[in-house]
Formats: sequence, C-alpha cells, structure tokens
Amino acid sequence: MQELISVIVPVHNGQDYLEKCIDSIAGQTYRALEIIVVNDGSTDDTARVCGRLTERYGNVSVITLPDIGVAAARNRAIEQAKGDYITFVDADDRLCPDMLARLYEALQSTGSDIAGCRFATWSTDAEWQRIAGRQSVYMQSPCGDAPEGERAKRELTKDETKEETAEHATTENMAQFDSRQYLTDSLLQNNCRCWSKLYRRSVIGQVRFREELTIGEDMLFLVDLLANLHRAVELEYKGYGYYRNPNGLMLRPFKPAYMDQIKCWELAKEEILKRDASLEARVNARLMTAVMLTVGKIALLSGGKRREAKAYLEVCRDKLAQYGGLKESYRYLPEGYRVKCKAFSRCPGGYTALYHWLQRMKR
Repeated sequence: MQELISVIVPVHNGQDYLEKCIDSIAGQTYRALEIIVVNDGSTDDTARVCGRLTERYGNVSVITLPDIGVAAARNRAIEQAKGDYITFVDADDRLCPDMLARLYEALQSTGSDIAGCRFATWSTDAEWQRIAGRQSVYMQSPCGDAPEGERAKRELTKDETKEETAEHATTENMAQFDSRQYLTDSLLQNNCRCWSKLYRRSVIGQVRFREELTIGEDMLFLVDLLANLHRAVELEYKGYGYYRNPNGLMLRPFKPAYMDQIKCWELAKEEILKRDASLEARVNARLMTAVMLTVGKIALLSGGKRREAKAYLEVCRDKLAQYGGLKESYRYLPEGYRVKCKAFSRCPGGYTALYHWLQRMKR
C-alpha cells in the first residue's frame, strides 16, 4: 500500500489556470494523494472551479480563507494535511505525470528528508505539452532528464530515444547533500523554491512559513528546515512546469512590499550565521543580489514614480554599502552583478535611468 502524499495548492484569483493544474496533479502515476486547495480570498470564479474539482476528484478538498497571503495559506494546509509526505504546487503551474513518483523513489533510495527536481518554464499549452511529452520518454529512468539544446527543440527518433534512455538508466543524475552541503551547494546557489520538492512530514515538524513576508518566504522556510534536515537529494530531471505568468508577483511593478526581497535574506543571514559564521561573505553576496533585483524593479518605474521611490533607492544604496563592506563578498557575485553593484553605488541616478532605458529598448 502506498504512503500518502499531501499536495498543497494555494490559489488567489486562479479561475483561468487552477483546473489544469489540479488535473496534472490528479493524473500523477503515484496514486496515493490528497490534494488540498486553499482558496485565499479569490474574488473571481475560483470558488466555482474549486466546486467542480471536488465533484470530479474524490481526493480534492478545499480550504477557504479571507486573503491572508500565500505563506499563511500554506501553513493552514500543513495543519490539515494527513500525508506522510508533503509537496507544494503553485496554482498556475503543472506537474509532469511521473514527478511525484520519481521524488518519492529518490527519498526511499537515498534515505533523504527532501527530494527536489529541476523545472521547465512554459507560457502556452502547446509548450507545456511538448515539455510533458519529452519527460515521459524517461519514465523508465528514475533520475533521467529531458534532452537539452537543439535536441530538445524537435521530436526524438526511436534510435535517439533508445540511446538516451539507456544512458540515463545507467547514470545517477542526482546530487546528495548533508545539511551543511544543502545550505552551501543548493540554497546559497539559488535553489530557494519550496515547490518542485517532496518533503517527509518529519523534516517539516513544527516549521512553518513566515507569514509577515510577501516575498522570500520559500527560502526562509528551507533555511528553517535545516535544523531538522539530515540528508537531501536533487534530481536533474525537469518534472515541474513553471508557468511564466504575466500577472505573477515577480513580474509586477515595484511596490514597497518588494523590499521584502532584502528583508528575507537579512532574516536568513541571522539563522545561517548561527549555524556557520564562516558563511557571512557568501550570504552577503546573496543580499547584494537581492538589493540589485530590488533596484531593477524600481528602475522600471516611470521617471515620476522613480522620484517618488527615491527613499527606497537610498535604502538600497546603504544596504549595498553595508554588505559589500566585507570585500570578500564580491568574490561570490557573478561578474555581471559585480559590475551592477559598483555602477549603482557610484551613480544610483544614472544607473537606474540607464537600466530603465535599456529595458524599454528590449521590450
């Protein structure tokens, strides 16, 4: 008898995409699932969609909340979940049919507490069908991955399929980590998402998402799990379909709440340095990256709006000076970010104006 996996799906105004998301979960090759949809204050037709889904699938339940935020929505579902394992799916995303089966197998074969996989980005149903179809070629290979580069742009021939499947069947395309390695080689390498992962219930324990944050709660959740984590595994397989939503949070114009991008890493720094003070320069580099991502958001505003946001730019400049004061921090920045940090520090007005112009030219 299979162990139960609880799949938690928070949704806010998701009438246009929730149904296909849930269809992709209900269609998993791993069958022992409970699917918990958290309707967080939707004002569109999401409630009606939820009703249809509970009629269609006997393992779908719905929690209705008054728009309290994605972190709180996930927390309420964790409290209700009955599964031995828990996973999170964003309501505009989709899963390849064998994703949960592969992650579950990885947990069992390695004795890990968390198993994660890579993700593929899509924008149209046609793109998603190609992605899901390519991944199904490797269902015989628990740790396989879709072909890359030019070969991913066309259908595989029978000979190519046989050759690639044989290759992946004999190669373990996974990385295993102890708790410190997971911090240094995964979290601090930008694998900060809570989705595309399967968690043993025991590693979550009493850890919950930080409800005071609107951005970065994923990363802090993973940092907080480190105290309970013994081993983790990451598959190269791309089993999670990330929808590039034009209305998604990360693509919306700057708002003051976007400063949480920096705050979340400051909170993470406190926790990480308690575990290992030698990681300060590496965490500072992540903070500097968060500062520049925030600056980029502000730079996209119109000239008048940028002037209104001047105080936030000054905060960003001060933060950059603070975390870049440890010179070793620059070593852990990609070269492009080193240039950006130095340019913004020396001439914040000129940098934001130039960035704004360049982005407009790209569009």
